[in-house]
Amino acid sequence: MADANTEPNTETDPPAGTMSRRKVLGSLAAGTVVLGVPSVAAAQEGRRGRRGGSARGRGVPPNDGGQAVGPAQFSRIFEGAQPFDEVDDELTAMLAELGARGGLLDAKDPLEEGPIRLITEPELSVNNANNPNHTAGTTFMGQFLDHDITRDAGSTLGQPQSLNRSTNLSSARFDLDSVYGGNPADSPQLYRSDDNILFKVESGGLFEDLPRDSSGQARIADARNDENLMIAGIHVAFLKFHNAVVERVRATTDLDGDEAFAEAQRLVTWHYQWLILHQFLPQFIGQSMVDDILTNGRKHFTTSTPTIPVEFQASAYRFGHSMIRPSYRANMAGDNGEPFFGMVFDPAEFGKNDPADMNGGSRAPRRFIGWQTFFDFGDGEVKPNKKIDTQISTPLFQLPMGSISTSRGEPLGPTSLATRNLLRHITWGIPSGQDVAARMGVDRLTARDLVDVNDIVPRLAGATPLWLYILREADVVEDGMRLGPVGGRIVGEVFIGLLQMDPNSILTAGVGWRPTLASRVGTGDFFMADMLTAAGVDPDSRGQ
Repeated sequence: MADANTEPNTETDPPAGTMSRRKVLGSLAAGTVVLGVPSVAAAQEGRRGRRGGSARGRGVPPNDGGQAVGPAQFSRIFEGAQPFDEVDDELTAMLAELGARGGLLDAKDPLEEGPIRLITEPELSVNNANNPNHTAGTTFMGQFLDHDITRDAGSTLGQPQSLNRSTNLSSARFDLDSVYGGNPADSPQLYRSDDNILFKVESGGLFEDLPRDSSGQARIADARNDENLMIAGIHVAFLKFHNAVVERVRATTDLDGDEAFAEAQRLVTWHYQWLILHQFLPQFIGQSMVDDILTNGRKHFTTSTPTIPVEFQASAYRFGHSMIRPSYRANMAGDNGEPFFGMVFDPAEFGKNDPADMNGGSRAPRRFIGWQTFFDFGDGEVKPNKKIDTQISTPLFQLPMGSISTSRGEPLGPTSLATRNLLRHITWGIPSGQDVAARMGVDRLTARDLVDVNDIVPRLAGATPLWLYILREADVVEDGMRLGPVGGRIVGEVFIGLLQMDPNSILTAGVGWRPTLASRVGTGDFFMADMLTAAGVDPDSRGQ
């Protein structure tokens, strides 16, 4: 959900000339924001001072040193496409201004009304409409999927990066490597010492929690899955789901040991992939586009090598940031018998052992997820996501320190998630949304569709950063309910392509397979509520 596709910085001390995280935290508490970018006025003055000026136009194609050849590197869908604009200080400053708190992209949620009213009275957030087609958990399952396939090893935000120097530390497959860490031999620390094909799961006081060390750090295969309370809950649910499937395999077959683990891992992974194809991808892009890609093939992401394209990683798949609510109800009765409500992020809570927001990295009895708020269990308690549009919930313009991952020695940079997303277009030389639409042969948004953006940054008229274009396209074409033709095609082809290129997936080794675990509605289908029930974390199992 937050800006977390890079490996955490392991530096103890910041480089000279940068602020430590402790000092940054203090500056945030004082109401300031740390931005490693110049102001627009300063950038324009510097630009005028350069001999001959700088011609308006798109940048030169990135010098990638050759296309990526394997899943360990990122790739491009549109090789040879020019970046959306020429890189200079003015562009960097304009993107920072466009993504700043209080700016065009800020939904300006009235945070002073508190987390409860922002949920129960949606009319308070006049700029931030609900999406009745998505439940509140869709966002965080989307984040979980992202962490399973992509992890940037250390590109520098806002600095052009060559693909031949990029590294994706994830497997570029929907194989739950972010949970399994391979297997017990590869990651023995994740598994129980008394039964090493079962995951370690600990108690948070009332219900399950991720295993943690003495400092509270989660001991899991991908530390990003402890960034917020919801994704931590999904991760520990998958740990329990695997353990339940192991016991089922032992009870219904003669398998044990490594063979039982392998069979359980296959069953868990195939049910997970079923969720992707039959629940989440249709929500993201619409069933008709899913069907078209499966029937007529991929038109743009045509590689035979499982790799993550930057148009997906840095732009299209960041659409989920628009779906995040400003506040959530974490559970129904965990806060001394009362519901636990909190902002998704609250700067006043940064660094506390049991913060009043949804930030991760902490253990306390109330810090668990009551899943009836996030997925539909048929009890009327589920809450919706926000629409996919260019209105981003206000708390995301001041991210918590722990969610901003940086390369070794890199300054923290902007705390606005929108600004960080826009600056990634410079990092990877992403083409404009209009260029991508033309290459796809789909109708482009008109100047009228983007008039507010162009009024603020006229330099980008006709060359809108792809992430922003995709959000506006979803709003204009699909009323914010799902992605439009550009965003949907990129996300759909990458998701389906990765499954088609995985020799062990349900689209290759499992052709014709259907779920074998119990369905709550008895249809033989399998959805997120079924997985959570199988894991024993559903409302009925908890009694709340």
